[in-house]
Formats: sequence, structure tokens, C-alpha cells
Amino acid sequence: MDKIVRILEEIELPFAYDHFAEGESPEPPFICYLTPKSEYFSADGGVYHRIYDVHIEVYTNKKDTDIETKVEAVLDKHKIFYNKSEIWIDSEKLYETIYSFGTEVD
Repeated sequence: MDKIVRILEEIELPFAYDHFAEGESPEPPFICYLTPKSEYFSADGGVYHRIYDVHIEVYTNKKDTDIETKVEAVLDKHKIFYNKSEIWIDSEKLYETIYSFGTEVD
């Protein structure tokens, strides 16, 4: 997932895979990313094509269109077609914007 890490570095927000360790979570805004699903295509007894679903979850204290614009600009730059959803997490008092897309394994 080197490609995803390089993309996240361009966004310039703290990030971690799935979650930050207890007590190490930075103040918002920050990103968690994960690969909840993968699809392998095979032929002739071997895997020849691997695709991972990727979720980039941006956490903020309030809806932040400047951060969303920055994330989207980086994804656009890398020609990544994404779906976007957003929710308020009342228990955490955080706003979550999720960018979902598929990518080949590098």
C-alpha cells in the first residue's frame, strides 16, 4: 500500500492505518485509512490482478470544506475516482468524511 501512504503524505495531515494507538491520537484534523475488502482475479491457477478497496476517513471537529478540497485535489491529481460520504459521530464529537475507492496493489 505504498501508493496510498504516498498520497496521504501529500495531504499533510497525521494518519494511521485503521486507528491510532490508545493515547496517541492527534488532535483533529487527522486521517485513518483502511482496506476493508479485496478482490483477486485469477486465471490458469494463479492470481494475476489484485484490487483493494480503500477508505480514507478524514476526522474533523466540524465540517471543513478547505480540508475536503485539499484531499480531493490530491486524489484528483492521482486520477483516483472516489465516492464520498460523511457522518457526524456524536459519541466522539467528530465529523467524518469518507473517501472510498478501489486501487491495484503496488
